[in-house]
This record gives sequence, C-alpha cells and structure tokens, in this order.
Amino acid sequence: MRNRNTIELLGFWESIYNPNFKPVEFDGFRKQAGLNSFVMTPKRWIENTNAIGIISKAGRYGGTFAHKDIALEFASWISIEFKLYIIKEFQRLKDDENNRLKLNWDLNRTLAKVNYQIHTDAIKENLIPAEITKQ
Repeated sequence: MRNRNTIELLGFWESIYNPNFKPVEFDGFRKQAGLNSFVMTPKRWIENTNAIGIISKAGRYGGTFAHKDIALEFASWISIEFKLYIIKEFQRLKDDENNRLKLNWDLNRTLAKVNYQIHTDAIKENLIPAEITKQ
C-alpha cells in the first residue's frame, strides 16, 4: 500500500464507484506515496478517504478484503502468469462475443431489408394515388 501505483489504482477505483470518496485526502496520499517515510495501511486508507473498495477487519477471522476489480489487479501484479491468463481469457471472451453478435447483426440486417420492402409496398398501395391531377 506504499506504492504510488497502488494508491492511484485505489483512488481511481473509488472515484468511479464511491460517491462519498474524499478526493482531497486521496491527493495528499498520492503526493506522499513512494517516499520512504510514507506508510499506508488499509485501515488508514478506509478511515481517511471513506473507501468502500477495501474492507479491513481486525481480530480472529479478520483480514483485509478487496473488491474483485482491485483483487484481480493486485493478483496480476503478484503473478505475471496470472496476468497473462487474464489477458488470454479476456481476448477469448471478446472473440466469442463478436462471433455471437455477427449472427445477430446479419439477422437484424435481413429483417430491416424485409421491413423496408413491406413499408415501401404499403406506401405505394395506400398513400400514392393511381393518377396524379393538378389538384
């Protein structure tokens, strides 16, 4: 929690998801982060910034718990292998999504084409008169 990147990640996550986050306190921590004298604990972070992304409980069965977004980022910092698995899985999911949406797009295109023909035929039959007069 002393690393500047960690503080920036936590602050950015909180600014997106936490309406009660205190950005002024976060700026102070961000300026101090990385210095040898800077010490940050989860409890201090939570109390000073009203953070909700990390929960810290003391005592038996206690511990520090993070939202899954934050936990996945921490895990990717710890293990390069884990990070590569996450990247590959994301790419696989995006490819799968694109393949599914392609079929849906073709179906929508076909339906739009059929509807266009139905609408133009209806206009020809009902709105355009057979003979055009000067009136």
